Amino acid sequence: MASADQVRDAQWPLTVYGAEKVWKTSQGAGVTVAVIDSGVDSSHPDLTGQVLPGKDFTGAGKPHEDNIGHGTAMASLIAGHGHGANGSAGVMGLAPKAKILPVRVSVTRGVDETDSKIDTAGWVAGVRFAVEQGAEVINLSLDDSSAYPGSKAAEAIEYAQEHDVVVVASTGNDGGTVNYPAALPGVVAAAAVDKDLAPWSKSNTGNVIVAAPGVEVAQADPTTRSGYSVADGTSGSSAYVSAIVALLRSKYPDLTAGQIINRLIKSASFLNNEGRTAPDRELGYGIARPGTALTMDIAKGSKQGPLAQSQPSTSTNSGAASDDNDSSTQAKKKKKSSSGGFLLIAGIAAAVVVIGILFAVLRNRRNGGSGDGPGSGGGTPSHGTGYPPQPPAGYQSYPNAAPNQGYPTPPGQSPQQPNPYTQQPPHQGQ
Repeated sequence: MASADQVRDAQWPLTVYGAEKVWKTSQGAGVTVAVIDSGVDSSHPDLTGQVLPGKDFTGAGKPHEDNIGHGTAMASLIAGHGHGANGSAGVMGLAPKAKILPVRVSVTRGVDETDSKIDTAGWVAGVRFAVEQGAEVINLSLDDSSAYPGSKAAEAIEYAQEHDVVVVASTGNDGGTVNYPAALPGVVAAAAVDKDLAPWSKSNTGNVIVAAPGVEVAQADPTTRSGYSVADGTSGSSAYVSAIVALLRSKYPDLTAGQIINRLIKSASFLNNEGRTAPDRELGYGIARPGTALTMDIAKGSKQGPLAQSQPSTSTNSGAASDDNDSSTQAKKKKKSSSGGFLLIAGIAAAVVVIGILFAVLRNRRNGGSGDGPGSGGGTPSHGTGYPPQPPAGYQSYPNAAPNQGYPTPPGQSPQQPNPYTQQPPHQGQ
């Protein structure tokens, strides 16, 4: 079985991001990241001392228990500190000195992945709880198409945004249109790229804000014998973006959430993906780059930031970037689906691989392998792409696939106008 130090060697995102250099500038100290998920196993050796008391919305009263492993995985990518001599073994998060606020939500599994359900009311209440507990970043590696504009879920996210919290969410894993809640106004929708920094084929497209590593990602997993797994999914991408936000909030405590997002977007680049123009359907404004975001000379911009914000009248436009002072009506996009909510990762919902076979997988599995290791939710990732005529109540069923809907024109901008965040990709560096 592979050892924990081999797990560290498999953490290619740390190499791509030049993490050792990044940590000389910021490690996320003093920042709390809420992980609204299946719970976080605070006893995992890579997370000891990192996990705050939190709250369990399942009724079990055990926010530090994680029977599925998904929440622990996300927490490890954000704030894992490894273990062993000088923390050289196990998973190291990109913001190793940030704290994790675990918000446990009820997730149930049926016979197959189409029966997976997540408690909408639970995660919605969890968002408000996270705000009240002082979280500066909320990570939502989940899909729930009942979180359409005007819903209670959307109102909770607006509440977080009104209280200066950066909300990051995964775009989805079926190659369709960006799911809710990632498609809500002002939310940082995170898509996935692979080791070559190419868009992952299953990463949902359209209203993407930035991209981050999400393929063959090694992570903590309390449901496996080794305590580790490797996975594909935009869940991991969301976690990495949340970690970058934590790094920024630690270094720039006086910036508003909107100004932090401004740094995130303006420092992103298409890197190896030449010939793209922001906003790109697959990569949004580019691949998020922590080192550049921390050190680049970027004007603060407006307090609201560059992303379109929700209006009193509900709009279905995602948080597409606009000019800092833009106040025009948001472009609207209707999305259709029968709908639901569930966790978005192919390591827990599509491609869990126990670390004992990690390296065979890293050599042979590309883009969407299937696995049935402990805690796996099956082989089909997220499909939620819109909202139903009537909002369903309680638990949300796993949605069905919907056709790609396209990327709407950012508010206040005609298709012919140049976007203010078009990037010239550098040749190297993060």
